[in-house]
Amino acid sequence: MHSQFRPCIDLHNGQVKQIVGGTLHDTDAGQLHTNFVSAEPAAYYARLYREHQLQGGHVIMLGPGNQQAAAEALAAYPDGLQVGGGITVDNACEWIGRGASKVIVTSWLFPDARFDRARLLQLAERVGRDRLVVDLSCRRRDAGWVVAMNRWQTLTDVTLDREWLAEIAHHCSEFLVHAADVEGLCRGIDRKLVAALAEWSPIPVTYAGGASSLDDLALVDRLSAGSVHLTIGSALDIFGGSQVKFSDCIAWNRREEKVEQP
Repeated sequence: MHSQFRPCIDLHNGQVKQIVGGTLHDTDAGQLHTNFVSAEPAAYYARLYREHQLQGGHVIMLGPGNQQAAAEALAAYPDGLQVGGGITVDNACEWIGRGASKVIVTSWLFPDARFDRARLLQLAERVGRDRLVVDLSCRRRDAGWVVAMNRWQTLTDVTLDREWLAEIAHHCSEFLVHAADVEGLCRGIDRKLVAALAEWSPIPVTYAGGASSLDDLALVDRLSAGSVHLTIGSALDIFGGSQVKFSDCIAWNRREEKVEQP
């Protein structure tokens, strides 16, 4: 098993953007730091990922005004992309019906920033464990990595550890973890977090945050023994970056797929 490149489509106000993770606020739009705003619609990227048979990618709706763009992306790559942002037990099946391979949930599981296990069980029963991804995006604090919700603005009562991840893994098929403190900075991944996720999680993890070169993909592969996959955003040339070529990521995936074939 080897780590794979996982593509993304981050939506803000209906546009594909790359945003520095710690700058997105509900009440102060002036703090927003955007690395890239695409002239292309979300469906353009979905078709690109479909053309190259990329699996496990995600569409994230960062706030309101993104549902149409997300739906168009899913229609362009049916059953090829996960979707997250505002997912609840009431709309999860609707998004599956729109073509999402899986739904990604965070904030709904944390009413008043406190984890509600009953909500997780309810959602897993509604869509099925295999269709559910739990987003455990987090910020580093003295006690460890604390799960953050509401577009990473609000810290919850959960600090990641082996026991908690093992319990949650019974009810979902994958974790998505944005390292919010380094998201969008292109200054390198959080190595300790990647290693911890590999050690603690019994199910696959996709990590995002700070990737600045193709070497980071090899580093994640080495740190996790292939159990953690990597999303590359702002550094990627298709998102205006100059550090990582999309074509090189495709070549990495295909090379590793060939290595794994018997």
